[in-house]
Amino acid sequence: MTEYSANPQTRIGHVHLKVADLDRAIAFYRDVMGFALQQRYGAQAAFLSAGGYHHHIGLNTWESLGGHPAPPGHTGLYHTAFLYPDRAALGAALAQVLACGVELDGAADHGVSEAIYFRDPDGNGIEIYRDRAPEDWPRDAAGQLKMVNSRLDLNALLAEAQPQAN
Repeated sequence: MTEYSANPQTRIGHVHLKVADLDRAIAFYRDVMGFALQQRYGAQAAFLSAGGYHHHIGLNTWESLGGHPAPPGHTGLYHTAFLYPDRAALGAALAQVLACGVELDGAADHGVSEAIYFRDPDGNGIEIYRDRAPEDWPRDAAGQLKMVNSRLDLNALLAEAQPQAN
């Protein structure tokens, strides 16, 4: 087998989630997360995005209408991570999540990034985060990446929040 490396410009383009209630899922990703509904296929599927892209999030009930989240100990998606461009935008997103009454699962400073974790109404894990510049990433004496799991000061992050233009 030939060694293959993904092109360094490769990015995850979208996530497509199975949900139990399409209207509830649309409301969460639209009203809490701030994504715009781009297209809806009746009561079965919808596509939402930021900035007019065709879709960052697909939602469907094809195999999951009225279903329940997978119980702990089963395989599946751990979380979907949404990358924000800077600390002010992340703070604004956090403020919106909290204003909507969403309960946080946790928050961490990973050295390379600052991240907040919570769940959507179907129990799917969500991470909202911002990256630090690569030159600021923690490294060991050999120059290898050394991520950490330190406390993230949410009050300081919220203090930097700036209203985001729609």
